[in-house]
Amino acid sequence: MAGKKILIVDDSATERYFFMETLSKQGYECITAQNGDEAIQKSKSEKPDVILMDIVMPGIDGYKATRTISHDEATKHIPVIICTSRNQETDRVWGMRQGAKDFLVKPVKAKDLIAKVAATTAA
Repeated sequence: MAGKKILIVDDSATERYFFMETLSKQGYECITAQNGDEAIQKSKSEKPDVILMDIVMPGIDGYKATRTISHDEATKHIPVIICTSRNQETDRVWGMRQGAKDFLVKPVKAKDLIAKVAATTAA
């Protein structure tokens, strides 16, 4: 786990802080983005091992950012885990169709976050 880089994408400073605190304590290096545009740019420049992607954000939303990242030759190998308060099955299905590898519903429990990230980085 140590040495793995996680890109946390969320427009909420509170959510970014929670994810960073939780994952940093597990030895992950965390970087952040506040919107989809920044996520796309940082996925190319920072080359994270996993991306945690919110859906509802200003500008490019998480679905479009996930689709862009998962279809770009430079970033398509990076797994995206959607982390959103949208908890309908259609949200999950649509997120997976955009290229996400997994899906978490907020509020996310620390143990669930750690387990999903660990499973994704081990794959």
